Amino acid sequence: MLSPHPEAPDEAAHSAAMRAHIDAAIGDAGGWIPFAEYMDLALYTPGLGYYSCGRQVFGAAGDFVTAPEMGGLFAATLAQWLDGFLPTDARTITEFGAGSGLLAAQLLADPRLADVRYRIVEVSAPLATRQRERISAVPGAFERVEWLTALPECLEGAVIGNEVLDAMPVHLLVGHNGGVLERGVGLVQGDLAWSDRPPTADARAARALRRVEAGEWPDGYLSEVHPRQEAFIASLAERLQRGMLVFIDYGFDEPTYYHPQRAQGTLRCHHRHTANDDPLWQPGTQDITAHVNFDALDAVAAEAGLEGGHVSFARFLLDAGILDVLARTPADDPARYLPLSAEANRLLSPAEMGELFRVAVWGRPTTS
Repeated sequence: MLSPHPEAPDEAAHSAAMRAHIDAAIGDAGGWIPFAEYMDLALYTPGLGYYSCGRQVFGAAGDFVTAPEMGGLFAATLAQWLDGFLPTDARTITEFGAGSGLLAAQLLADPRLADVRYRIVEVSAPLATRQRERISAVPGAFERVEWLTALPECLEGAVIGNEVLDAMPVHLLVGHNGGVLERGVGLVQGDLAWSDRPPTADARAARALRRVEAGEWPDGYLSEVHPRQEAFIASLAERLQRGMLVFIDYGFDEPTYYHPQRAQGTLRCHHRHTANDDPLWQPGTQDITAHVNFDALDAVAAEAGLEGGHVSFARFLLDAGILDVLARTPADDPARYLPLSAEANRLLSPAEMGELFRVAVWGRPTTS
């Protein structure tokens, strides 16, 4: 298999160890594992997975940049919105997958959220360590933060996830003879290789399977289904006593997601700020992501009794008052204003994040 990027020696050694672990898992499973299991191993195996090995993944020194790394405008706008929507008696923020901890630190430093209790749910020990280091630099913030490694039984206030859903393992299905097969990973002469088998029960649990049953996936059509995302949102909704779930990610409504012209799905990998479409290359050293089917998650939330939906990132930020936040910095102070203006352009532009990302907000209906 050709590598899309030159291999650094330390990366090659790390990936070899990751490969040995994956190869053993394939062998233990009889020679084939669903892609969702491969993705889970490549990203989250303790000490070896992309997010679990201590690798620098966020920001200019990593492999990709998220909205908080662009500057402070996004966090300031989100803080303003959260301040207006958090219940007065439930001033709690629970963040899933807090990454480098930058967004948490920015929100905790905002004076409008000075009374907020913050909880971070993080399964990666290296990332949790990095988050503690960053947040400890914010005066008075560390004592307001609690770290968890599993879903809390009760959720209230705001539950947020910024680019969390896209990193959840997905199942791959390919149209075949009027039905579908599940694409997984096996070994051919010692190399990782794609292999198709009848769908697993987990893949069949995804909502998008009704499109297959309706004959909407022609032969050769390849895309992802998201049972883990759906189960995750259902679990959060079940635990949400009052408040809202807020998830920010790149994705589409369902008709756009499964458009006939999107015949090879949305799976993408990121390594040193370069995208590629080969998730079998150098496992453990590159991010693997897939877009979010927001319509399916809307349906999950609605079935759990939540209200709300998803809008474009630009629409959410404009409604949240990003232009008012920007206007607080005088335009005649170019040293401060120009970086914020450039950040606003990246956040709002349809060609950047404005239309490529979406924000879903689902809340428990209030009773009078």
